[in-house]
Amino acid sequence: MIEYFYSAHSAYAYLGAWELQRIADDAGWRIDHRPIDLNPVIDATSGDAFGSRSPAHEDYFFGRDMFRWAEVRDLPMIRHRPTYHDNALALPNGMIIAAGPDADALSRTILQIHWRDDANIADEPTLRRAADSLGLDGAALIEAAQSDPVQAQHTTNTREAIQRSVFGSPTYFVRGDMFYGQDRLDLVARAIAKPFAP
Repeated sequence: MIEYFYSAHSAYAYLGAWELQRIADDAGWRIDHRPIDLNPVIDATSGDAFGSRSPAHEDYFFGRDMFRWAEVRDLPMIRHRPTYHDNALALPNGMIIAAGPDADALSRTILQIHWRDDANIADEPTLRRAADSLGLDGAALIEAAQSDPVQAQHTTNTREAIQRSVFGSPTYFVRGDMFYGQDRLDLVARAIAKPFAP
């Protein structure tokens, strides 16, 4: 099982989502989706909060580097900061949690409509249509996403990410070994095949 901590609006989770699925499928492993509220995780563990980074850092990491990876992964990507990027994540993250065994496909779809279509992933009709497009019951998933058990799991995921020193999205754990960033997916594949020395 690959433990996968990320947020539903994460650019780098989007860029790595299909490669992560390929790696898991090739290995016969399952992806354990652990959506998190990203800002508290960053505030607690990295001290490098969004908005405090230099313009040069922003231009590179959230510009040039993203677009190169989009080209490498052959994924369409808007060339600007998503219009609704600062909206709350409880609903889209909750939908992924509520999707259970369908989380793989729903997660990729939510990430894609945010970064390809500039969609508002905090909007109920938008999320319902995304789920319906996969043959899922979007209305039921919206309701489940807002339920107390699912939102409690969202809080638990966020707290666990902080406890385990996650400092960004996406972060993967293989047998407890942490890998941060979709550019570490080659290392994730290697760790599945052969664990790294401690």
